[in-house]
Amino acid sequence: MRTGYEDIMHLPHHVSATRPRMSMHDRAAQFAPFAALAGYDAAIRETARTTETRPELDEYEREDIGERLCRILRGGAAQEACVTYFRPDERRAGGALVTVRGAVRKIDAENAAVVMADGRRIPIGEITALDGAAFAE
Repeated sequence: MRTGYEDIMHLPHHVSATRPRMSMHDRAAQFAPFAALAGYDAAIRETARTTETRPELDEYEREDIGERLCRILRGGAAQEACVTYFRPDERRAGGALVTVRGAVRKIDAENAAVVMADGRRIPIGEITALDGAAFAE
């Protein structure tokens, strides 16, 4: 069977006498920016990202956290504590439980937040656990 290209099939590959040969790296770079579905990778990563549901504390757990916050208030100077709180996700339903260990600088009753020595503000309503040396029974 004749294809119509027999006259050129066995000729050597053309090499330009005036233009330098492009490196494989440069040749690949021409096609790298092309993405058929712009934003697809980011959408896949966002869909795969997991979030946790907000834990529901019963009244005894909330009361215990309140008592521990009062102990911090009475303690005065910066006390070491381990605070676990729920941080809501900005883009999806749910969030993440975050644990912070450090000195509590103050409790901002006006804004209902615990202020850590590093400047982090933790909303009191989001605290799920509060531990530290000041709470040892």
